Amino acid sequence: MGYNVAVSLSPDKVSDVVIQDPGTDVWLVDLEDEDKWSDFIVQLFEIATAPILLGEGNAPGMNSLQFQRWERKIYSKLKDIVGSPAPVCSDLEVLHESSVDSPAPVKATLVESHYEEGEPASNVWVLGASLGGPAAVKEFLEALVPGLPIAFVIAQHIDPGFQETLAKVWGRNSHFKFVEPLSGRRISHGQIMIAPLDQVMTVNQFSQVTLFEEPWEGPYSPSIDQAMALMADHFGVQTGSILFSGMGNDGAIAAAKLREMGIEVWAQNSGSCANSSMPDSARATGCVTFSGTPVELAHHLSGYIAEHYSESMAG
Repeated sequence: MGYNVAVSLSPDKVSDVVIQDPGTDVWLVDLEDEDKWSDFIVQLFEIATAPILLGEGNAPGMNSLQFQRWERKIYSKLKDIVGSPAPVCSDLEVLHESSVDSPAPVKATLVESHYEEGEPASNVWVLGASLGGPAAVKEFLEALVPGLPIAFVIAQHIDPGFQETLAKVWGRNSHFKFVEPLSGRRISHGQIMIAPLDQVMTVNQFSQVTLFEEPWEGPYSPSIDQAMALMADHFGVQTGSILFSGMGNDGAIAAAKLREMGIEVWAQNSGSCANSSMPDSARATGCVTFSGTPVELAHHLSGYIAEHYSESMAG
């Protein structure tokens, strides 16, 4: 494909030094047993400085038609992340030097909240992410101050088998607790649910999970557009959506509906994305009301909650 493979190792052979090598542009993780190597994936997200591609599947035989399709898929994603293959090393160095630095983190707004643990959530936001999203969502969650009267549903485009591992990655240094989205279960402030890949999920006005025996609409699973729209129908202005790094335009259609209802739609800024197609598509609709790095989005949310959800904070 024209890209140089810097290292190809079994997870048990990958040291912290290798993970933190500044010469690595992207990690392509291909595992047959995600549960066995979940600790490795957590560590990779903790210390890797390069974007991470998860669950692209085992490479078929090189002489098969399936290999050509697999190769095109991988090439497309690598091109979106690091650009076209460079003919010489000096071109790669220029690419690194011209990359946009993220703005300096803004000071967080401290929020004093008195909600009781286990209390049904009155404020539930959707976090939508795709390619490059896991790292961005992790950074966002870790930047949130404790005690916020809010819950999240995360709609992350990912291959089956990685959701449980993502919960470990996202929850390791976060103040939020991940809970399984079971039908009828109430979601509480301080909790996060990951939308299942194989069936539509939403949270009703009583903070109870509703699972439908039908697949998500559209080409992506879960559908961020559908998750946003369903949540808006139940929560109105007590919900909102934040779109993180990703390919495609999932979330852009629902963004217009949410803004018509007076609901906030925010997006990760282009410079901090591994792939900015998804948040850029939402911005192109004119419906995104705030853009920032994952840390800036977290701090902005703290301030927004202090201003708009004062009743929830009063307990």
